[in-house]
Amino acid sequence: MLGALSGVLAGCAALAVAEAVAGGVRPQSGPVVAVGGAAIDRTPAEVKDWAIRHFGTDDKLVLQLGILAVLALFALALGITALRFRRTGAAGVLLFGAVGAVAATGRPDSPGPGDALPSIAGAVAGAVVLYVLIGRLALGDGDAAPGAAGRGDAGAVGTGAVGSAAGTGAVGSAEPGLRVGRGAVAAGGPGDVTVADAGAGAVGSAEPGLGVGRGAAAGEGSRVAGDGTVAGADSSWDAEAGHGDVGTGLVDPAGPGLTVDRGAVAAGGPGDVTVADAGAGAVGSAEPGLGVGRGVAAGDGTVADAEGSAQVGTGAVGSAEPGLPAPGPETDPGSARDLPFAGVRGWDRRGFVLAAGATAAVSAGAGLLGRALRGADGRDAVASREAAVLPRPASPAPPVPRGAGLRIAGVSPFVTPARDFYRVDTALVVPKVDATSWRLRLHGRGVARPVVLSYDDLLRRETVERDITLTCVSNEVGGPYVGNARWIGVRLADLLAECGVRPPSEGGPADQLVARSVDGMTIGSPVEELMDGRDALLALGMNGRPLPFAHGFPVRMVVPGLYGFVSACKWIKDIELTTFDSYDPYWVKRGWAREAPVKTQSRIDTPKPFARPKTGTVMVAGVAWAQHRGIDKVEIRVDDGPWQQARLAAEDSRDTWRQWSFPWRATKGGHTLTVRATDRTGAVQTDRRARTIPDGASGWHSVVVTVE
Repeated sequence: MLGALSGVLAGCAALAVAEAVAGGVRPQSGPVVAVGGAAIDRTPAEVKDWAIRHFGTDDKLVLQLGILAVLALFALALGITALRFRRTGAAGVLLFGAVGAVAATGRPDSPGPGDALPSIAGAVAGAVVLYVLIGRLALGDGDAAPGAAGRGDAGAVGTGAVGSAAGTGAVGSAEPGLRVGRGAVAAGGPGDVTVADAGAGAVGSAEPGLGVGRGAAAGEGSRVAGDGTVAGADSSWDAEAGHGDVGTGLVDPAGPGLTVDRGAVAAGGPGDVTVADAGAGAVGSAEPGLGVGRGVAAGDGTVADAEGSAQVGTGAVGSAEPGLPAPGPETDPGSARDLPFAGVRGWDRRGFVLAAGATAAVSAGAGLLGRALRGADGRDAVASREAAVLPRPASPAPPVPRGAGLRIAGVSPFVTPARDFYRVDTALVVPKVDATSWRLRLHGRGVARPVVLSYDDLLRRETVERDITLTCVSNEVGGPYVGNARWIGVRLADLLAECGVRPPSEGGPADQLVARSVDGMTIGSPVEELMDGRDALLALGMNGRPLPFAHGFPVRMVVPGLYGFVSACKWIKDIELTTFDSYDPYWVKRGWAREAPVKTQSRIDTPKPFARPKTGTVMVAGVAWAQHRGIDKVEIRVDDGPWQQARLAAEDSRDTWRQWSFPWRATKGGHTLTVRATDRTGAVQTDRRARTIPDGASGWHSVVVTVE
């Protein structure tokens, strides 16, 4: 239990230190973010799609929690391992640090080797903490572990260290002459002779007059009398007095004597020593006046009564160090393996508690420091956003027509607030970019005049304002990843033309524009569509304010009619003109389409699935979209009945979604409501169901309700 706790504390220390260092380097270099980003990069598209469907914009939080859960299990395992292999456990923490360092430096946005520092620093801190905490438990590499009493370790406790006979050596060693310290004794299993032929190696005390001599043994039922003589119960005796006698100062002649049962061996000092009912293979005490219960190995004067708790038959050995407590009455009967903290020195309870408390406190402090440093790192970015003033657009958006937004409960508002606008990207940490130092580079094939632009350069250019609906390719039929906002920015086509870029239809050599984000994301867009007259923007503002950080501040791309994964690069810093044949952006490498125009779609917002409306008129309503083509018609079908035309709200532009409604005379019972749309080209929304991969979902949206 304490080993596992040590592992968790070491893991917490490693993460806290790593995050603190990452606050000084850059937030994206932290091990959780780096490993999470690497996991996202290597996750199959199907798994990502599943995560977005089930967790929505919380998918990143779920991923990070999953990473922390895995790390917690890893830390538990390392802590338990370190109990037996102390250095191995610490090395495991260093291995984790190496993984984090490789992941951090391997990220597309990594500026260099410096990103490895947080993981390395955290791993070193975690390894040191684990090594120290396990040291307080007195186990691990170099300590006497269960099953192996160390050579020369006086009184080491182990199972199997001593056989049925001590042989020519002492405890845990075959070498003759090895002495076991004061009070340490060894005995074998049940039998009439336990320490047979002890040989040159004394088993017992190093004090004069307390040794067990050559060949001395106590037989079954033998009695050591007060005057030091040895006599068997059947008037025979198994050890000659003299060179190997047992006696001579062992027992006070005036004392009650010493009884040894079934082969037990006792060593004591002068005084009234009583080893009552030592039992099979028990070991006596080195101090006067103390009894040892059946089957128990005891140290220097301590008493243990637990029945069979450390049977000497399996080689358990008492301790030679003064003051070491032996297993008490709470010890579970069985072998010495059951001792919770068996070791050569025992476990340092006070030292462990102090070390664990200090680790927790320092980890908390490091975590707070990391948060403060991250806040300081983004302070300039926040200040630059607060100071940004959007220019009055040279081409403002026309007012939203009256009637474009239906006032029907449950229908999405025509303009989506920034706080409710969907967010689907791979950034575990939202980049906070200082607009004062931000630069955009435009270069590549067909770029006659490459440029580098600042944020102020874009603010000084002619800007336009437009209402544009964006859709994520991961949006399932009837899904939530679609939103409409008012954007202000610079026409991308104008900027490209100034740099000498021509579309492929006019002989331009580049057919793909690759936008790169500060977080390493690459988005590929078709040059022809960007320059065909649509309002493709380098957006600076959203709904009248500078872009929120989560939606791309200081600058992002917005292109009507294209799914976000081929157009909507956030936190953009680089634009390169190239070809589809020469370069595959991030999502194309993972199986998504190179070109992905938005499909005609419609959605029922109300009633919700499995709703239970009352009989009578029920308002069915929702939204439909076909950006850059526009919506011409929406139809509703009840069960398998005929298609009936819904009422369309006023249209803002062909680049925005369109609300619709249908008053349904609901009858009692279960019903299925289905919707389909027709775009301005006359194309009817297909009923063919298709998954989101590779170029967007298709099919009709339907809901099941029960009318009461």
